[in-house]
Amino acid sequence: MTTQTSRRNMLKAGAALGGTAAFAAGFSETGERMLHSVISPAAARGTDGRSLKPEMRIDEKGALQLDPSQRVAYTMCMGCTTQCGVRVRIDTATETVVRVSGNPYSPLSTDPHLPMGASVRQSYLSLSRFEDKGLVGRSTACGRGNAVLEQMNSPFRITTPLKRVGKRNSGEWAPIPFEQLVKEVVEGGNLFGEGHVKGLRELRSFDLIDPAQPELGPKVNKVAFLSSVDDGRMAFLNRFAQQSYGTINLTGHGAYCGGSYRAGSGAAFGDTKTMPHAKPDLRNAEYVIFIGTQPAQSGNPFKRQSTLLAKARTSGKLNYVVVDPVLGHSDNLATRDRGRWIPIKPGTDAALALAMIRWMIDENRIDAKFLSQPNLAAAQSAEEAAWSNATHLVIVEPGHPRNGFFLRGSDIGQSVAEADRYKDADPFVVIDASTDSPLPHSAANGPASLYVERTVEIAGAPVKIPSSLSLLAANARSRSLEDYSGLCGVPVETIVGLAREFTSHGKKAAANAHGGTMAGNGFQSAYAIVMLNTLIGNLNVKGGTFVSGGGFNPYAGPRYKFDFSGAVKPSGVPLSRNFPYEKTTEFKRKKEAGKPYPADAPWFSTAGQLSTEWLPAALSGYPYNLDALILWSSNPVYGIPGIRGIAEQTLGDPRKIPLVIAVDPFINESTAYADYIVPETAMYESWGFVAPWAGVPTKTMLTRWPVVEPKTGKSADGQTINGEMFLIAVAKAMRLPGFGDGAIKDASGKAIALDTPEDFWLRAAANIAFTGKAPVGDATDDDIALTGVSRLMPLVRSKLPDDEARKVAFLFTRGGRHQPAPEAWDKDGKAAWPFEKPLNVWNEAVGTAKDAITGKRFSGAPVWAEPAFADGTPLNARFSAQEWPLQLVSQKSVLQNSYSIAARRLRGLHPDNPVGVNVVDAGRLGVKSGDAIRITTATGSITGIAIVRYGVKQGVIAVEHGFGHRELGARPHRIGARMQPLDRGIGAGVSLNDIGLLDPTRKNAGVIVDPIAGTSVRQAIPARLEKV
Repeated sequence: MTTQTSRRNMLKAGAALGGTAAFAAGFSETGERMLHSVISPAAARGTDGRSLKPEMRIDEKGALQLDPSQRVAYTMCMGCTTQCGVRVRIDTATETVVRVSGNPYSPLSTDPHLPMGASVRQSYLSLSRFEDKGLVGRSTACGRGNAVLEQMNSPFRITTPLKRVGKRNSGEWAPIPFEQLVKEVVEGGNLFGEGHVKGLRELRSFDLIDPAQPELGPKVNKVAFLSSVDDGRMAFLNRFAQQSYGTINLTGHGAYCGGSYRAGSGAAFGDTKTMPHAKPDLRNAEYVIFIGTQPAQSGNPFKRQSTLLAKARTSGKLNYVVVDPVLGHSDNLATRDRGRWIPIKPGTDAALALAMIRWMIDENRIDAKFLSQPNLAAAQSAEEAAWSNATHLVIVEPGHPRNGFFLRGSDIGQSVAEADRYKDADPFVVIDASTDSPLPHSAANGPASLYVERTVEIAGAPVKIPSSLSLLAANARSRSLEDYSGLCGVPVETIVGLAREFTSHGKKAAANAHGGTMAGNGFQSAYAIVMLNTLIGNLNVKGGTFVSGGGFNPYAGPRYKFDFSGAVKPSGVPLSRNFPYEKTTEFKRKKEAGKPYPADAPWFSTAGQLSTEWLPAALSGYPYNLDALILWSSNPVYGIPGIRGIAEQTLGDPRKIPLVIAVDPFINESTAYADYIVPETAMYESWGFVAPWAGVPTKTMLTRWPVVEPKTGKSADGQTINGEMFLIAVAKAMRLPGFGDGAIKDASGKAIALDTPEDFWLRAAANIAFTGKAPVGDATDDDIALTGVSRLMPLVRSKLPDDEARKVAFLFTRGGRHQPAPEAWDKDGKAAWPFEKPLNVWNEAVGTAKDAITGKRFSGAPVWAEPAFADGTPLNARFSAQEWPLQLVSQKSVLQNSYSIAARRLRGLHPDNPVGVNVVDAGRLGVKSGDAIRITTATGSITGIAIVRYGVKQGVIAVEHGFGHRELGARPHRIGARMQPLDRGIGAGVSLNDIGLLDPTRKNAGVIVDPIAGTSVRQAIPARLEKV
């Protein structure tokens, strides 16, 4: 012990040792990792009581005094996908971000958020004890947001371009100049001594992939870009990949995140491609059911959501239920009077929702007034805030060419131009409630009949035409409440109680879901859950649900135009086959042979692009192979359940994917296979503009700007190396449209060059500042000085005219542009930014699509479907309960996410992820907390540590996501002559995705996915467990 160790520090260390050692008795390895983080000299510097100096002081009169050794900046956090507005503190001597707090202007960090017109000085006052303002305007950042700032100075960070040495995934890299990187990836050559590799120039061909299958499109589609979450730069990547380079293959990580929820919600909102979804108005709701999501720790935006949840239950207005196989932080003794946990069998959310739907319909507990409005005008006349297609008639006649389609005016003799037939000008048909006669839905002035079971004659043949609601009712009634109860494990009386309470609050109730629907039937689960909201008509209503207010579009003027001549309109079949199989040459050929089904692999005509299918496609060459893959801060190898073996055969084999380029600040499980790594800016070093995913009823746009100098290297001409600069350099080297001279135009038509990222981002910021009802104000000198924007102003003034510079500075001094909170709802309690398209009780696109393997038509209304393989075989038919008695589920971590594991502060609190096992199951298996256990699926096994819990449903194994890494520092790489350090703590715990399921019924290797949404399966995986 050194002489500098004070008695207080010694006592504190003793307390830490005592508390953590007791825990370590049952978890020796876990305890060792925790002790290392708590009492190691490096960690002790952050835990020994020597807190940072305050960045400011405000006296009792409200006078502000700044600490000259620190500066403050308002920007956006990238610690997770919520992307909150934050206030960062920067040590001016080291130019290092040292602390993160909340941004009082941002609705994602503060409730209610501060008006934009408040000066920065006033914003600081709002956080202080002055007049107790800080108690009202409390603005915080979560623990993860604070801890992951370590990434900026991580010893594992990549700051210079790298080229692999030896074979892929060898862990050997050579640093190379930026200019060499650009030249080699553009021009190709014998880059690795393994033969000629085509560069991006040669690969940009618009000749057909296969003239015999023209629908596949041009060869340029064999270059694919895989991103992660939109951190505010997806528009830039889209500009390069699709509009300039020309490939159709660009997507993010949604297919292996919460994609099934968004797809099912998209079906309810009538758009399964862009997948809109709504969130509960927690501030005003009286009753909310959360299914497969834990509102205090997961879902988006989770920090705002958990804050509103805590406030609402404290005020006594809100009661809520969490339906989940695992008890999370949303239900505990402190919240028991307002919250309740209901355990459910994994993969059966749809059974619960459909049981509730059946009871609501049978007991007439639906909002008939809302549902009977056949168009928007009628709904508005009835003072409804939204409308649905519940009354629209559907053709249900097996063998009929329009089976599953809505009945149209032209079908019953209405005059419609042939070119308009079955399009918007051809109206849907309803039964007028007052005359009992069919009429175009658009001509109805009042309610239409909800329940219709009729037959009409079309082209001389009788055709059944039930209403959408009748079809939903039939689906719900296909099983009894007892059947549904048996499926989901929730007692009938509990189901009825949920439905009764849900329908006892008018429109001030809501149902919500998220990643818990990622099972083999996730689409149907999500669709059924969102249908609960539709049946009570709570959309656009205060206390019900609302879609996000959206953002302020940076790319549609009014100051700058970002479209450009020569832009490519991508065409062809995406690699993930989200395209109608019936429009392919393969279908035509097989149909002519007498057997159109099955296709060689599943097709997903109603889905968006799917990263789940890219690597299997590269392995099989179906529908075509990949020539190059660009990974933009993405990690599919870690994120997609079951994909690792396929990844090793594709990413690991240059014959399967000849060129792999990664843009990333770190080497993760996917970028480890790259040929080249482009160093990327991290956290608070980059630009980006992003609107919240959902959960904010007002318009808001967060702005991120480099508040510190990026740690990445420089190009020969002094430019910071990052993802955008790499794409600009490649585009200019290839003379692609949309970059270089004249790529942007101002409002007068003057051409402006796009040579640097700032050329793009600062002009996009000007559009944000000037769009909307009126431009934002000008930032004052005081605003600029107090937020560190002064260091940015020379660059701003060099790019923008005087009338734009201070307005753009205004955005950066507030961390974005945010509509005032009181404008969220009008005087009648309706959303300021309503969703005005019809909610779908029957989704025509889904209801007319067929499974490309079985040839069976999907239902356009929610229906119970067992989790199944591609050929329709239920999982439980292949994996019997006798051999696989348990079900594996993934749960969201309170602290970790898929890329935060290297943060030592987080690991000091939570070093690994003990596997949750139910008390009864543990007793049967002889397992106690702290025991080593082996979890086995049909794919393989992982070994972890058990924690026995009453908060895990019997028959379930719960694995927390974010652990079990093999990279990010868990394996050291050699970079030139330097060896990275090894941190074994980064590899702690287990990853469920390592033993996710492959689909044994597919012709070619592929992971099991939802048959409609194409999303990955990480819930309800058959498994067994044994003590090691």
